[in-house]
Amino acid sequence: MARCFQGWVFLLAVLLLALSTPCSYAHLKHKKFKTKTGVYLSPKFVLEPGLSSGKYFYNVHFPKGHIALKSFNAEIIDEEGNSSPLHEVYLHHWVVERYYARKGYVEPKQQLPLQLSETDVKWLRNSGMCQNGALGQYFGLGSETRKTATHVPGHYGIEVGDGKGVPEGFEERWMLNVHAIDTRGVEYDLGCTECRCDMYNVSRDPSGQPLPAGYTGGLTCCPDGAKCRLKQGFDGEKKNHYLRYTVKWVDWSESVVPVKVYILDATDRMNHSAPTGAKHNCLVEYDVEKSCNATNGCLDNKWAKITMPTGGYVIYGVAHQHIGGLGSTLHGEDGRVLCSSTPIYGKGKKAGNEAGYIIGMTTCYPRPGSVKIKDGETLTIVSNYESTQMHSGVMGLFYILKIPDFLEPSDRATYLGSRMKRRERDVRLG
Repeated sequence: MARCFQGWVFLLAVLLLALSTPCSYAHLKHKKFKTKTGVYLSPKFVLEPGLSSGKYFYNVHFPKGHIALKSFNAEIIDEEGNSSPLHEVYLHHWVVERYYARKGYVEPKQQLPLQLSETDVKWLRNSGMCQNGALGQYFGLGSETRKTATHVPGHYGIEVGDGKGVPEGFEERWMLNVHAIDTRGVEYDLGCTECRCDMYNVSRDPSGQPLPAGYTGGLTCCPDGAKCRLKQGFDGEKKNHYLRYTVKWVDWSESVVPVKVYILDATDRMNHSAPTGAKHNCLVEYDVEKSCNATNGCLDNKWAKITMPTGGYVIYGVAHQHIGGLGSTLHGEDGRVLCSSTPIYGKGKKAGNEAGYIIGMTTCYPRPGSVKIKDGETLTIVSNYESTQMHSGVMGLFYILKIPDFLEPSDRATYLGSRMKRRERDVRLG
């Protein structure tokens, strides 16, 4: 009898301990997510020596339904499925953007987003402050693709497909932009990958206007169809290529904590007199001048101060840089380091380890709750490049995933409870 009583006391103690544990921990600890994986191919694009290809593919294959995105990885392959090395096909960038399209609407093939009718297409941008055209993507990398982690950790996920805010008669779709440069037989590899205007014999922008004074290179000089100067007498065959991309996701549930995507730019220059929504003038690209001195050595740093409208916790961070990059750091208002990301340079010839190319970027996965941004806090992004030689059209971007501070573990119980109440209300309202 005594043993039986002791057993009941023990079980009661266990039950009380379970009930006293925050439901967020109890719920999330035992919830197992089944990660799903989809491997897809972009439409074919054809390359030949020296050719720059910057295709836009609309309504591409992508997971459907209410899901939480966990990662997106990609690489360029040839027609046989072999990985294309960067010293033959340089991957300048790829980006994935989300949009709503009118049902039944057929997008024009390989056209620029700005040419699509606003009555047929509505773009859905990330939460970043750069809202002037570029940098609205959910995912995007460049030559560093193969060795850069993009996994969203733990119970966090990028929520899509929830159906909220979809205009009547529209549906969710995805666009893929792939910018690749075939450098076989070119006179100067770096000049082609950095889109030097003289290497492409470009002196006017797409609208026909003369290039701005001092513009030596960048995306304007290597648009789709432009061709970089080849060595005299070089001849090479055309080749078919694809972007093979792998998407991982989990089905949405009340246990998934949604994250927001932010892309910060070291060229961001605030215009306080501009209307709301246009105050951040993000140039995306910039030049590094050849410069060495006794103080900084051969180092160029570009920096910008960016005020975050809302705070929260950083759960992931990574920078994007081009050849010559030495790393980028994101600082808090008090100077503390929120995240540092440095390039990994290749040392060989095989795809994924190409000497002289950035083949990966180190990433930050802070312990949940350890890296906090306050409401209205001004962050500083610093992008460093070596300046022993000139570099054109480089980038200094920082990609972070952030959750509101009330979604930390100690507050998830309240969050999950509020979601359940909203769901019950929706059911009552029909």
